[in-house]
Amino acid sequence: MDLIRRLFTAALVAGVLSGTAASVVQQATTVPLILEAEKYEVVTPPPATAAAPTPAGTPATSHAEGHQHGPVREVGEGVPVTLDEAMQRIGLTIAANLIAGVAYALLLAAAILLAGRPVDARRGLVWGMGGFVAVSLAPSFGLAPELPGMAGAELELRQLWWLSAAAGAGVGIAALAFARNRLVIAVAVLAAALPHLIGAPHPESAEGAVPAELAARFVTASLGSAALFWAILGSVCGWLMSGVVEPAERHPALRVQPGAR
Repeated sequence: MDLIRRLFTAALVAGVLSGTAASVVQQATTVPLILEAEKYEVVTPPPATAAAPTPAGTPATSHAEGHQHGPVREVGEGVPVTLDEAMQRIGLTIAANLIAGVAYALLLAAAILLAGRPVDARRGLVWGMGGFVAVSLAPSFGLAPELPGMAGAELELRQLWWLSAAAGAGVGIAALAFARNRLVIAVAVLAAALPHLIGAPHPESAEGAVPAELAARFVTASLGSAALFWAILGSVCGWLMSGVVEPAERHPALRVQPGAR
């Protein structure tokens, strides 16, 4: 029970610290880009379409009519945000990052414990970078972080592809780090590459109102904040678990079997 309690404590502290740090960085990097991109979400319909009468019972067909409940806003006009709305956004961002931080820290701490290898802050950083590659970097080669107003495929398809890409990358990294059997390594690498070989789901038309430069800046900022998130999470988790995880030789159940390192 003491081991489990210390594991949960390490995950909680690491998750809170990494989630808080990521939230602070995002307020200065990705959030301004999101607010800028929201200017391109609503487009004023052509005058003829806006002035044409719509028969009763006919659903609206323009994007503005389907999503706008107030005055129609021109592209680039800006999004009015009240103080309450701004504080709510900040609060939701922090809450989401804290929840994600604790959840990922639990997974990372469990993986470290199952590996049965001595760990400290430096080794924890390596574990954290492995998490960054699996969860953020590898999937971004197929589905880069997207801004509001960007064209995208069905959400369910994108989520399924992201899950397969992240899981495959995690398996591949684990095999390269611990496996000795070449066949196991080859299969794991194939599993990591398979989602990318199949291809990520994309819309038929990639056209969007968001400028390409803004989208590129968002991808860079998102991956940068994710790298910081995982670096802090891994380092803190490894540091707090340095007295929990003992060498594998002291744990018969965790001893490495032949064919694995």
